Order: sequence, then structure tokens, then C-alpha cells
Amino acid sequence: MPTPPRSPSLRVPAAPARGGPPPQRRRPRPAPGPPRRRPRWTLRAVTALSVVVLASAGIGHAVLSGLDADITRVDAFKDMKNRPRAGHGMNVLLVGTDGRDRISGAERRRFRLGGAPCHCTDTMMIVHISADRERASVVSLPRDSYAVTPAHTDRTTGKPHHGHPLKLNAAYAEGGPQLTIRTVESMTQVKIDHYLEVDFTSFMRTVDVLGGVEICTSRPLKDSYTGLDLPPGTHRLMGGQALQYVRSRHLDGASDLSRMRRQQRFMAATIDRATSSGILLNPMKFRDVTRAVLGSVRADKGFGTDELLALGRAMRNFSPSSSEFTTVPIGTMGYAVKGVGSTLKWDPAAARRLFTALREDKPLAAAGPRRPAPAVRVPVDPREIRVQVENGTRTPGLGRRVDKALAATGFRTTGTPVNAAAPAVERTVVAYDPRWDRSAKSLAAALPGSELRAVAGQGATLKVIAGADFRQVRPVRPEEPAQQPGAVVRGDEVVCGKP
Repeated sequence: MPTPPRSPSLRVPAAPARGGPPPQRRRPRPAPGPPRRRPRWTLRAVTALSVVVLASAGIGHAVLSGLDADITRVDAFKDMKNRPRAGHGMNVLLVGTDGRDRISGAERRRFRLGGAPCHCTDTMMIVHISADRERASVVSLPRDSYAVTPAHTDRTTGKPHHGHPLKLNAAYAEGGPQLTIRTVESMTQVKIDHYLEVDFTSFMRTVDVLGGVEICTSRPLKDSYTGLDLPPGTHRLMGGQALQYVRSRHLDGASDLSRMRRQQRFMAATIDRATSSGILLNPMKFRDVTRAVLGSVRADKGFGTDELLALGRAMRNFSPSSSEFTTVPIGTMGYAVKGVGSTLKWDPAAARRLFTALREDKPLAAAGPRRPAPAVRVPVDPREIRVQVENGTRTPGLGRRVDKALAATGFRTTGTPVNAAAPAVERTVVAYDPRWDRSAKSLAAALPGSELRAVAGQGATLKVIAGADFRQVRPVRPEEPAQQPGAVVRGDEVVCGKP
């Protein structure tokens, strides 16, 4: 159904209306011209979300006056019927379209944007803002997800289509924003309240205006397709390099799923940068960022700067810890569909639980006490590291104590510690085969002051020889906690410098 008219009230209500942001009065404006096709990037979503976060400064219309006219409008909800029932809070569908045919040759070469355009969405996320405006839940929808469209008319040929299977990112090519929204709503039963589509230039400009965004990696990140080449460590990425980071798909075997994790990490880092750097309190910086973003956005007719400001004022306390990120749980990888190819089929039960939580405005992570934040991030998940413990002292029971402590931290200990050949070890030793050096570093991080000792031919099982200096096992966690689709992480768990 058409978007209902907004209330004339200019005041931000204490309890926002269900299904959308606080109502605002808006000035009439001339009808927009034909929609402009936008060039490609992979994390266009973060720029639109950044505007919402930046609006929390409450600077108001004095800074954003006139910027609303820069937003290209699209009638994303025209004549839509039989839609899901509205839930609590607000759901925004953020998409990035492939429009590289509009990018100059120099830009293509510089940012490695080769290949033929597909005129489809290459990034898609649902961002849910809670009704109390204290939490944002971001759900990535893999572009290769198996989908079945509702009946529609092809926007290019004018030919009517019955519902048929395709990859989710292809819905845009056949029916534009309307078919994309209808397909997502059909798959999730989540009512979409607003639609935002942003191009890659606004992404780069926003990152540059923020002064760069900090990311960290414990292993080299190198992708010959995008040109990304980062050594281990912490890096402040400016616009072009940030684009390479969020576009890279060939760093490991996880392809798009791994890329979505990096996109989520980058979004959390952007929120952290915006909320901790003082930019929100600098009117000129605030204006520059909003200009960089709004000048390249396509949005539905009901989403403008009035709504952004009202929402932003209600989110003054927003921070990385207020955000949570996940990917739709996948049931079948490589699900073959005739005429479509290899797709990702969602896990029906797990996906249903996820989208029920969105509709009911509940946190995605399981309720319960929050676990203590581990002290150190490590390159390899402790659950993947096999450990044999030896007692290198004459202290009875030390081996069993170390074994239990390592197991409690997540390491796969044998559970049967033994006595070392030499019972006078002063400094705890981590012995390892050089082929498993990353695992050894992860284990050593849990044993402060331990010595790393390479032993050729030892094999995949690492050995801990507990010495007289042993005091405790320090908690550790993997660098990228969301290794499986469907896992949920908070923003403060994936930004650099946080425990």
C-alpha cells in the first residue's frame, strides 16, 4: 500500500510510531527527474547508515538546509499490495547497485573495477533500528541467495513474469527497487519501511572526510582482483583503499561470506570513528560528510533529512556496542538451480527465527548475561588448536590445572596431561611444528611470558610444557568471531583496539 501521509507535528515523539521514524513536516518540492544509474561499490550501505549516526549530533537544519534536494528520489513502494504486517521499529533496505558502465576508464583501472556490468545489486542489507532507538541490527543478505520473485513486469522489456527462481541480486535487473523490496519481503516476511541506494563515490568521500577508518588484521590481506595488499597490523584506510578492502572476495575460500564479514567489521569501525573522534561536534565536518553521502543517494520519497535528523536526535547514545551484525544462516551451499546456477539456500528454521526477532524488535543475540570480554584477539580460533599439556615441574597437579584452564578458554586439549621428561622447566614452553606457526602464536597469547619453540616434524598437535613461571591462562578469542553465517556479533567486538 502507499506510504501513509506524515503527521504535521515537528516534535520528535517519545515513542516513535511503529514501522517508521518519527513523523516530520516536510516542504513540497518539485517532482524528481528520471533516476540516475549509479556506479558500483561493495559497502554503499555504510555511507547511508553513517548519515543516521552523524545526525545524532543534533546540529539541525542550519547545517543540512538544502541538502535534501540533492537526494535522488525513487518511488520504491508504488502500488505495492499484500505486504507483511508492520512490526516495531524501523527497517531500512540498503542496497548497492552495479553500474560500472558509468565509471570512467581511469577510475576502473585505479580501483580494479573491470568486468561487464550486471545491472544488479551487489550488496544488500536490512538495517533494523529499534523502536527505542537504542539498537541497530544489521542483517546481510548474500547476493547469491536462492530467491523466488513475486509475479511482476520486467522493467526493461515490459514483459509480464510469473514468479520464478533467481539469485537475489538479479531481482533489481528485472524490476528495480520495487521488485527487490517485494522479493526481500516475500523471503523474510519483514516489512521494509525505507529504501536507500548509494554509489561508491559517496563511500570513498565519506571515509576521506572522516579522516580514514581503522581496521586491523593478524594475517596478510592480498587480493589481485581488487589490488588490496595489507600486511598484518592496524591500518587507517582512506577512501580508495577502503573500497578495495570491502570489495575483496578472493582472500580465502569463503568468497562472499568472508567479504560480508569484512563489510560488517568496516561498518562497525566507521560507527566507532564517527562517534569517538569529535566529528559529530564539528558543524563543518558534519556538513561535509552529509554532503558527500546525500549527493549520491537514491531514496524512497518518504525518507529525507527531516527523518534523518529526527532519528539521529533519538540516537545520541548510539555506539558500536549498540549495534549487532549477522548474515542470514545458510542451509545449503552450492544449491544448483537450472538456468540460474549455483546459489546459497537459507536455513529455513534458523532464518525464520532471525527475521521473527527483527519483526518483534528483539536483539538478535541470545538473551542472557554478557560474557566477560576476552583480553586478546588471536589469528586462529582456539577450537581449532589441538594441545597436549606436560608438567615440567615437580608441583603435583600443575599439568591438569593447565589442561583444564586451556580447555575452558576453548583449546582442544587432550584431557590427559603427562609429566615432562625434564621436571625443572623454569619458563613455560609452547612447542610447535613450523607449519602451524599461526596456531602456536594463538596458544602463546593465552600463556603470558611463554617461550615459542619450533620443532620440525612435531605435527598438528601443539605441546605446552608448563614451567615454574606459570600463573594463569589468559582468555583469547579469534580475530573474526562471526565465522559462520548466522553468528551474531556486536560492533564493539569487531573494532580495533577493543578487548
